[in-house]
Amino acid sequence: MASLSDLFPALSLFTQLGRFAPTQPLRTLIRTTSYRLRPPQQRLFVPRVRRAQEAVLQNGLAGEHQRTTVLWERSRGRVPTIVLGGFVPDSTEQVFLLRGFLLKTGSLYYFNYPRHGFSNEMLFAQLDDLVQELAEHGQKPVIFAVSFGGGLLLEWLKRARRDGRKIDLKGSIIISPVACVGDIFTPGEAKPSTLPGRALKPYLDGEANTHVVEKSRTIFSKMFESGAQNKEALRAIMTRGELYRLREAVMATIRSVNSTGACERVQALKQMEAPAAYFSPAMLPLSDAPALILYAEKESSVLTDASPTRFALENAHRAYFPHSTCRLIVNHRGSPVQHASLIFHCFNFLPSLSAFYKQLKPRKVWPLA
Repeated sequence: MASLSDLFPALSLFTQLGRFAPTQPLRTLIRTTSYRLRPPQQRLFVPRVRRAQEAVLQNGLAGEHQRTTVLWERSRGRVPTIVLGGFVPDSTEQVFLLRGFLLKTGSLYYFNYPRHGFSNEMLFAQLDDLVQELAEHGQKPVIFAVSFGGGLLLEWLKRARRDGRKIDLKGSIIISPVACVGDIFTPGEAKPSTLPGRALKPYLDGEANTHVVEKSRTIFSKMFESGAQNKEALRAIMTRGELYRLREAVMATIRSVNSTGACERVQALKQMEAPAAYFSPAMLPLSDAPALILYAEKESSVLTDASPTRFALENAHRAYFPHSTCRLIVNHRGSPVQHASLIFHCFNFLPSLSAFYKQLKPRKVWPLA
């Protein structure tokens, strides 16, 4: 059974922050200097296109408290990226070290889920409206979806396909997707083998109460706080100040999700179907846009060995995304890459991400002499 220290080693040294003052490598120095020269300016995005959201509200499918907060960071690039994070942390923290890289291609849109509610219908409507608004400016986005966000992306595309709507994307990046309950625990088992399974099973069993909510907060907090591993690697990628600010943001998110928000996020996951459930010519492909699917070499702390989503995507990803690549991210020089470990193992993911965005750039066509 995986220990707590196996999960999310990127954040495992927060309790050790005061014990060292390392010399940062060149790449960290360059990044932090760039951030000082151009500090992150994440502004609230106020959409101009609201048709899908208004329809959801008017039809009583969701309430205002279930609206996702969308933050926006502007760039001159022509390929914007929409980030869908996991249960925690927020999308802004999910791509903390990738921000500079992603901004080179275009503007960034961070979907930070509401604390006091959640609705698939509202989130999908917000995605519909944002993609439409970008299209009116001649832009197609990349959807960058991580863990639970990967499940949201698959469900959104599936529903659009079912309803006969075409979603025009530049591409999709899906990292360690959690797209159904069976991905985090095997139905029928008394005690789930994964930590998220243990945290979320009481909600699925209808046993959510104050004690259950607090216990789930404790589990998710320990995922980020456990152990004192990988000290050298941590101080090679972030400054002490960055680690402190990141920890505070992650813990604030965990503390602020109330019982309604937690229950509705879990119910959103429960509504999702494993990809095999819509494996039919009528439903596939989900998208003709290029897709990159990435799994970590050590997913066992979060994904079950029998994860139906992983089985479907690793064995038939081109049925869902005809122009797709599925890869395993491995760290040959240190600790194994964990589930969705985009902070600690950022530089293990970066080559695949960089190659994917590079292929999206339009090729120059030289005029005939």
